[in-house]
Amino acid sequence: MTTAVEEVPSVSVPPLGSRARALLLAAVAACAACGLIYELALLTLSVSLTGGGITQTSLIVAGFVAALGVGALAAKPLLSHAAVSFVVVEILLGLIGGFSAVTLYVSFTFLGSSGAILVAATALIGILVGAEVPLLMTLLQSGRADNDAEHAGKVLANLNAADYAGALVGGLLWPFVLLPTVGMIRGAAITGMINLVAAAIVALVLLRFQLTLRVRLVAVVALLLAAALIGVLLVRASDIETTARQRLYTDPVVAAERSQYQEIVVTERKGDTRLFLDGDLQFSSIDEHRYTESLVYPAVADDPERVLILGGGDGLAAREVLRLPSVRDVVQVELDPAVIDLANTRLVDLNEGALMDPRVHVVLDDAFKWMREHRGEAFDSVIVDLPDPDTPALGRLYSSEFYGLARSLLGPDGKMVVQAGSPYSTPDAFWRTVSTVDASGLSVTPYHVLVPSFGDWGYVLGQRGDTPPELRLPRDAPPLRFLDEPTLAAASHFPLDRPRLWLEPSTLDRPHIVDDMRKGYER
Repeated sequence: MTTAVEEVPSVSVPPLGSRARALLLAAVAACAACGLIYELALLTLSVSLTGGGITQTSLIVAGFVAALGVGALAAKPLLSHAAVSFVVVEILLGLIGGFSAVTLYVSFTFLGSSGAILVAATALIGILVGAEVPLLMTLLQSGRADNDAEHAGKVLANLNAADYAGALVGGLLWPFVLLPTVGMIRGAAITGMINLVAAAIVALVLLRFQLTLRVRLVAVVALLLAAALIGVLLVRASDIETTARQRLYTDPVVAAERSQYQEIVVTERKGDTRLFLDGDLQFSSIDEHRYTESLVYPAVADDPERVLILGGGDGLAAREVLRLPSVRDVVQVELDPAVIDLANTRLVDLNEGALMDPRVHVVLDDAFKWMREHRGEAFDSVIVDLPDPDTPALGRLYSSEFYGLARSLLGPDGKMVVQAGSPYSTPDAFWRTVSTVDASGLSVTPYHVLVPSFGDWGYVLGQRGDTPPELRLPRDAPPLRFLDEPTLAAASHFPLDRPRLWLEPSTLDRPHIVDDMRKGYER
């Protein structure tokens, strides 16, 4: 009796022609591209949802590779029905991989955690991808009677070449095409659709003689149902993402964008505008003046003419710098052009159009790279206003090497200030930053103020020489809303339950500060 998993007996299967073999190798490349895209999508989600890190990245990569091996072994009993098995694997891979991003995103927003689902997705996708190669190897040799060692080696060489070429394409498509243009959810869904197309071509065109009519009909129905599910996801992706995203934020989301570098979200409620980057609060318009005045004015106490701002793409630090009559030139270095666009549109009232001031020169570049390549006049003040170092990519911007480059751009009497996180909730990270700035060759003065939306927030002021810089305001400081001389003088004192810690500097080789951020409050 014929069943839904029957294939035409192997003795009656004609060998694949050269054109069919080429198309099957193209399917190999497409499947390899999809497999790598799924892995990159999992890594991207790991960073976006949980902060990622080298440990989690290593576990995902190692788990994925291990699952490939499990999948290859699991495929051995299926080789006698390679054509049917391949179609089933591709349908499952299209569905699981296509829905992986939205499942992880929704589970994170609704449950607060997606670790178990991330592990399960890594294992399932890895097993299915691992099963593809043995099945495809069998299909490439089907119908041939001369499968000697040399021929098998040639087939394997062609298979590996197509596999690696497809992986290259997938590795380029994810960061340069799919992620920036359609985002994670739609990117994974489109990749799932490609898996289904590959299954359809293989089942209904290349291997139609190896499958019974009944099997082909079942395959068509299954493929159409899977494609319909992924199609619904593609259509509803924006609504799903909007609903899920709103659960992460207390206030209504009024703007959201996934740039090439991060997810950017703006919320508003009763006059309080808040900016979030990858879920981390950057400022609240209710009290950002406390943060910004405390960051900027100690570093510009000597009436600077040239000021360098690293980060701070929202334009708030530049707004305060431009209030000083001595300032004639501001260089603003920001990695993400989407943040600059936001600063010049939705945030323009808050920053008073600072980044469009003719005295401001905006540089779109990585701060580390830009400082290494900069050749020009020194700066009187350097303001380092970068996101908290909760990922390795950000941790490099809190290294002694980074601060050493910044110090090299300071004039002889220049000052540098660094936002350093909370000495109360993340004391190790705060004092690690102090030690790291000190190790770069600057004498330092740590200080802290209360920013209600952040809590107790700290900074590090540094200058050349052996004398720690004095905390004071510029002589011609404009009227301020928060900071005055008594408040600034008190800011250098730390309570008994938060004493100074002497910690090893954070470096590129040993980015201690990333681990410090993850430890959080322990004291």
